[in-house]
Amino acid sequence: MRRSVVIGTGSYLPARILTNAELAATVDTTDEWIVERTGIRERHIAADDELTSDLAVAAARAALAAAGLDRVDLIVVATATPDQTFPACATVVQHKLGWTDGVAFDVAAVCSGFLYALAVADAMLVTGAYGTALVIGAETFSRLLDWSDRGTCVLFGDGAGAIVLRAEEQAGTSADRGILGHRLHSDGRYNDLLYVDGGPGSTGTVGKLRMKGREVFRHAVTNLAGVMTEVLAASGLSIGEVSWVVPHQANLRILEGTAKKLGLDPARVVVTVDAHANTSAASVPLALDVAVRDGRIVRGDVLILEAMGGGFTWGAAAVRW
Repeated sequence: MRRSVVIGTGSYLPARILTNAELAATVDTTDEWIVERTGIRERHIAADDELTSDLAVAAARAALAAAGLDRVDLIVVATATPDQTFPACATVVQHKLGWTDGVAFDVAAVCSGFLYALAVADAMLVTGAYGTALVIGAETFSRLLDWSDRGTCVLFGDGAGAIVLRAEEQAGTSADRGILGHRLHSDGRYNDLLYVDGGPGSTGTVGKLRMKGREVFRHAVTNLAGVMTEVLAASGLSIGEVSWVVPHQANLRILEGTAKKLGLDPARVVVTVDAHANTSAASVPLALDVAVRDGRIVRGDVLILEAMGGGFTWGAAAVRW
């Protein structure tokens, strides 16, 4: 059967670093308060002239270089912060990469966006419709923040991550390389727990992010542990075969709580939230690229990628490297 094999990763972070100490000078918070509750120490903030598409292109170029490819057939961008209401950020990325053909579109599932985009691209590759794909998570989430709200402004940052997929014939077993399975969920009842209070079809404005953190935390641990169990079963894998969990980097306490619920060794969880904060759809591919480039992830490793975001949406994928 055809499997979507990851053949390259890349990421990009804006140059400006915003520390907890800097935030403490503008809102009622402290470095100790932020670290204790979230594990976050700093985050990257896009320059005034940097667009989400610019971050996406930088990550894409790094992933393409790692894959040894000049172009792909399909671009799927996961973002909640596109440059414009339309056209899709993916078509802007396509243009900036200098390509004039192929397929390019966006997926909007907030922090789960990369998992949704990965599942969509995988489905399009395994059918034989396309041979290669570029899947990108990119955000300038700082532009949605209310910088006077200490409960949210300390949590988020900007960045982009990307992977290149190539369809390859495999044996059709859990020993195959590539994406072995994915599971996605959504439940719109929880809109008011994590949302943006604006939009082109309602207020005509972009709006600001609003969140009830305690309730989101409670749902996140339960939902993420559940969907990871589902995807392991669907992929014919056991928890003991997992080499690394590459999670959405929302909050260190969520990562710890999920690992504990599943009986996972915390040392097998890739953590970048301290340096990147929550970069929404970019956080999973960013963390993945970090762990690939520092040598932790090696050929044959079994990875579980997972995320949950506003909607609620959540999902997981099993990948053999």
